[in-house]
Amino acid sequence: MGPIDYLVVEFPGSHLTGEGMPLLADLVDRGIIRILDLTFLTKEEDGSVRGLALADVTGDGSLDLTLFEGVSSGLLGKEDIDEAGGLLKPGDSAAVLLYENLWAAPLAAALRRADARMIASGRIPVQDIVEALDALDGAA
Repeated sequence: MGPIDYLVVEFPGSHLTGEGMPLLADLVDRGIIRILDLTFLTKEEDGSVRGLALADVTGDGSLDLTLFEGVSSGLLGKEDIDEAGGLLKPGDSAAVLLYENLWAAPLAAALRRADARMIASGRIPVQDIVEALDALDGAA
């Protein structure tokens, strides 16, 4: 199995266009990732959090999201959804995506056969990279 990652993507004002969904489907089709869980939620004005049906994501019903309907491994629990909802402002929505990095599975298997262990992992935010490159450019 490859490494498992998650994303919580906020949509301020609940402006969900569905524009990223075909790109997500392409990653799945090419075997780069496997979606384990995909949930959409919205935070009501009273602070309560509720799930959104995929048909409600764009509001116009023209985007076919049936590919993602019911995608749930059970790994993403109510506590996780509540925590994601806590990050939102009232009136905003979010997508919570849990996925396996299939591209890394053969490497992970080879490392396990060699008795290697992962001892650190992380992600550098894109904005940090942009700022570091701008600083290097400014110093040159």
